[in-house]
Amino acid sequence: MEIEDKNSQIKLYGLVLSGGRSSRMGQDKGLIKYHNLPQREHVYNLLSQVCDKTFLSIRKEQSSEISKGIASIIDKDEFKGPFNGLISAHKAYPKVAWLALACDLPLINLKEINQLIAARDKEKNATAFATRKSGLPEPLAAIWEPQGLYNSIGYLEDATSSCPRKFLINSEIKLVFPENDFVLMNANSEEDYREVVSKLESS
Repeated sequence: MEIEDKNSQIKLYGLVLSGGRSSRMGQDKGLIKYHNLPQREHVYNLLSQVCDKTFLSIRKEQSSEISKGIASIIDKDEFKGPFNGLISAHKAYPKVAWLALACDLPLINLKEINQLIAARDKEKNATAFATRKSGLPEPLAAIWEPQGLYNSIGYLEDATSSCPRKFLINSEIKLVFPENDFVLMNANSEEDYREVVSKLESS
């Protein structure tokens, strides 16, 4: 596979990962309104301000729910978990980098997104946010370079785990730490939802 010369301008596309089943939340996390819009559309709008193009990563059965004017990429169902959406996007546009954000990160905003873009290292497989508490990469709040996603396919063919974090831990990546760890909080349950709403109301 040919990847564009590293010195050339690799385009940056946005990807909102919203194809999960949301089993712990009990409702589709992408449809919850924290900012007066379904969360997946809110993140889509944020990424659209800073990326060349932006897409929702969705399951096939979600296609009929997507608002007019919002571009989407349907999961190919080749891999388990979040890698499903990442690799599906990579195969659709293999020469671009993807700024991937999960739809369950309701506290992240344009400030942090711009911080991640400014810190991007195109020589690495990925540039990923991490909390200071864990020091571990957040694969669903990261810029994945085309070579990194290409390399991940080979990793998945041999790996016993399809966890994108494990791939990043064992890869050449750059970590970026937001000013406040709480912006990377995942809202996966009703308890998380209440905590997020409380933080938003007090901010």
